[in-house]
This record gives sequence, structure tokens and C-alpha cells, in this order.
Amino acid sequence: MTRTKKTLKVFVSGCFDMLHSGHVAFLNEAARYGEVYVGLGSDKTIYELKARETINSELERKYMLGNLKSVKKVIINKGSGILDFLPTLDEIQPDFFIVNEDGHTPTKEQLCRDRGIEYIVLKRIPHANLPPRSTTALRSVKPIPYRIDLAGTWIDQPYVSKYYPGAAIVASLESTVDFFERGGMATSTRRRALELWPMGVPLEKPEKLARILFRYDNPPSQKDVSGSQDSIGMMMPGINRLYYEKEEYWPAAIESILDEETLQWVENHLFFHFLWPRPQEYDPLKKTNISKAGVQKLAEAAEGTWDTIKKKEIKVFGKYFLDSFHAQTDMFPAMINKEIEKVIDHFRDKALGWKLSGAGGGGYLVLLSEEPLDNTIRIKIKRRDF
Repeated sequence: MTRTKKTLKVFVSGCFDMLHSGHVAFLNEAARYGEVYVGLGSDKTIYELKARETINSELERKYMLGNLKSVKKVIINKGSGILDFLPTLDEIQPDFFIVNEDGHTPTKEQLCRDRGIEYIVLKRIPHANLPPRSTTALRSVKPIPYRIDLAGTWIDQPYVSKYYPGAAIVASLESTVDFFERGGMATSTRRRALELWPMGVPLEKPEKLARILFRYDNPPSQKDVSGSQDSIGMMMPGINRLYYEKEEYWPAAIESILDEETLQWVENHLFFHFLWPRPQEYDPLKKTNISKAGVQKLAEAAEGTWDTIKKKEIKVFGKYFLDSFHAQTDMFPAMINKEIEKVIDHFRDKALGWKLSGAGGGGYLVLLSEEPLDNTIRIKIKRRDF
């Protein structure tokens, strides 16, 4: 009697909107491990996670994926949130769960470990001589930037700066990564920018655009004011030092780094690791320990960060990067929890420093390292428009 060889099952999950060559290359690579089953994000879930409609409906996306020779079957995920694929995963019971680098999360890896599924992270490599593709890059001709706060987070809020003046260090990022909503990348302010300028950022002085966006983002009736570092960080190219006097919403001075050598140096040492979108009920202000000494430490860490970026001293950069992180989490302990600490522990011996994007609670772990780190994504700092 001949024993039939078992056909291995491979599971992948994602949005797959605007199907492109990068998707096809990924699915072809996944098919080398076995028959590919796709857990497809529903229109509803994608809207909840990314605050935008899909270009193609779930039925269109299912039809296109199902007609690729590398795909065995497509199932629209019935779950919700970042783990919307969980019911599909348990239905398929695959041998492998495969993701690309920017789709990796510790939670997915742990789910597979608990279920005895082999977890594989593939690098994003285009086929042959084709250019690298991502849905984000294809969605718009004039994308709205994101922003990342590198140090001094919270100093743009008067209830913090009233204790001690200081600077926030922010960078404007090209939208080469489709950052999740509630990820600490100023996505709520970015939504307001998209309302203001649906065809892209107009040609105008960056600081003027930042002021317009800040006012639009904070109408008179709004109770909680979004810090101005969000609008300035998105609209002003390069890396910027925003100096806030006590209890001021707008910085008294803005200093910029725009030279190509320094921007490339920062890009080569900064890595993002996705955690998870902050829960809707998350409140970083539910417990605070704000004091003059704490804000002074925050301000000093920001100044150190700024100086070492200009000097391109990577190890000293790591020290001040960590100093800023500790100053933030000492004053706002709700920013961090045991799950985030577990992820930090994974990188503790590999990175020189780390911080949480935005107000913490999830989002992204931003890592500083001399060498590339596995399961992280790279960013592109926005250059000046000439």
C-alpha cells in the first residue's frame, strides 16, 4: 500500500488592496513552502484599522487573489482588529504562517508557537528587475507625510512645559510605510491634513502650512488640544528642534537639519518594530508623575539628542534616546506595560536605545542601532521641496 505524502498548508493574511508585483512576489515565495491559504482583511476591519476605504472591495480582492496560480484558497476574515485572521487560522490549521518584514509582530509569533505552527518572516524582495512596490506608494501621487517624535515628547503640552521649558525633536517621514491608526505617528492629525488638502500638500512655506493645520486640528470647541509638534513634524521637512517656552502651544524657535548626509545617517540607524494599535480605551493621562525635575530630564535628553544627531555620534545618540524614553515613561507610566517590556527585552542586547512612538500604549517601538535589526522596517525622512 502506497502512503500518500501530506500536502503542507501555508497561511498568509493581509489587505492585498491594489494588487501589485510585490504582493505576487510574496505569494510566490510563500508557495514554495506548500499550498497557500489567504486570510483576507474585510472592508470593515481595514476601515477600523486604517481609517480609510479600500480601493477594491473585499469581493474584488478575493476574486483577484483566488485567480493567482500560487494561491490555493482565499477566505475573508471574520474576526476584527489586528488579529482579524484568528478564526481563519484556526479553521485552516496550517503548517506555516508566513509574513513579510513589516507584517511581523510578536503577537503573531506567539500565537503560532502556542498552536505548533512554524512562523516564517520573509524579506520584501521584488521579482527580478522589477521596482519595489507597496500599496502605500501606489495610493496617491501627492502623499501626506507622517511624523516621528525622536525626543522631548509631551513638552509641547502646556501642562508639561509649565514646569520647565524645553525642546521636542521631530522628523517628517515620507509615507513609504502605511502606518496603522492609533500607532503614535500623528495619524489623527494626518487625517485632518487629508481633509484640508485631499490632492496633497500645497506649495507653500512649511511653517505656514503647519500653522494652518494646527488651527484646523484644534477648533475652538475642542477640549483636548493636539500638540503642535504633530502638525509641525509633518509639514516641515527634515529633522526639527521645536523649542517651547513655559505654557506655550507654539514653539518660540524652530531649528532644522536638512543636509543629506545627516538625514541619511539617521535613516541608516533608525528602525521601527510594530507592536499593535493602541486600544480605544487607552489613556496615557490616567496616571502621571509630572514634576519640574522630570520635565528638566526630558528637556536635557532632547538637547543631547539634537547635539549628537548633528555630530553623528551613534553611541551617545543611543544614551540620550534612552534618557528621553525613561523621562517620558517616568512621568507617564501608562505609556508602557508588561507586553511592551517583553518586546523591549527581545531587542535589549541588540539596540543602542529605544522609545515608543507618540504616547505609547502600543504603536511602534522605535529602535536605534548600528546594524540592521531583524523584523523591523526602515523609514524615509522627507526632504525639502525645491
